[in-house]
Amino acid sequence: MKFIYFTHSILSDWNNGNAHFLRGVASELLCRGHEVVFYEPSDGWSLSKLKQCYGDGALKGFHEVYPTLKSNLYNLESIDLEDELDSADVVIVHEWNDPQLISVIGDIRKRNHRFKLFFHDTHHRAVSNPEDIALMDLVNYDGVLAFGEILKNLYLQNGWVKQAWTWHEAADTRVFKPIDFKGPKNDIVWIGNWGDEERSSELEEYIFNPVRELHLNCNVYGVRYPLDALETLKKSDISYRGWLPNYKVPQVFSQSRLTVHVPRRPYVRMLPGIPTIRIFEALACGIPLISSQWDDCEKMLTEGKDYLMVNNGAMMKERIQNLLEDKSF
Repeated sequence: MKFIYFTHSILSDWNNGNAHFLRGVASELLCRGHEVVFYEPSDGWSLSKLKQCYGDGALKGFHEVYPTLKSNLYNLESIDLEDELDSADVVIVHEWNDPQLISVIGDIRKRNHRFKLFFHDTHHRAVSNPEDIALMDLVNYDGVLAFGEILKNLYLQNGWVKQAWTWHEAADTRVFKPIDFKGPKNDIVWIGNWGDEERSSELEEYIFNPVRELHLNCNVYGVRYPLDALETLKKSDISYRGWLPNYKVPQVFSQSRLTVHVPRRPYVRMLPGIPTIRIFEALACGIPLISSQWDDCEKMLTEGKDYLMVNNGAMMKERIQNLLEDKSF
């Protein structure tokens, strides 16, 4: 089968967590003998920002790790979508796309019954900005692929589509796996983007403060950190390492004794059961993980066995200390 996927970017993971999951999905489909073709806007801000900050050479590593993944850069004003979709069996359009593109592809599906068309949602806009989703033209889509049960139900309850399925994110174990590192390890590492003040107070409570009080050596990776956040890291003696290509995460995890997960506020409050891909990547790499509170109402993981969970900063500090004193790790 031929799969065509319209995404914000598969090439760049600069503040673009969707690339993590989609790279793994595409790799799996290719291994099973299918054809996968990606399309991404030539002026997409994730790819543009990556090149602006790190130059064209920043893509070299992606092509080395994922040599079979290809992406077509397009301009919405000039692409012949009718022609591009003519040979497809399955077309998937991610929610982080231009509404005009979403609508035009739906119109093509109405005329072309050869392929199936799905809308893929891996964000919290359906609850944080539902009017944005309601305005999208999904009438000709065959259904929605939502990354959590509660999100799937929202699409059905609001009548945005007639069919929807839950499709959770996951880590590609071809890339995300334990690495045996023999050298000295850091105490703790956190990999995550700052992100629109959606968890700034939580990061202070669950990471920065415990690191300060326990006098730990800690590395932080991610982008979009404002000056005040960078100043906080500096005062806490935390090393800020900037952007980390996602495929290098296993190597970084292998060099630290533990990591933490701090979900963004909209997921905790409005989208229970959606842990986001960071948890899956950490568990696949075999690093001990402590998470702040989230509701695993879909029972994907086993708290206390797969990972540890804490309800406040004091508990986080205690759990970190206990793990670092445990000689079995």
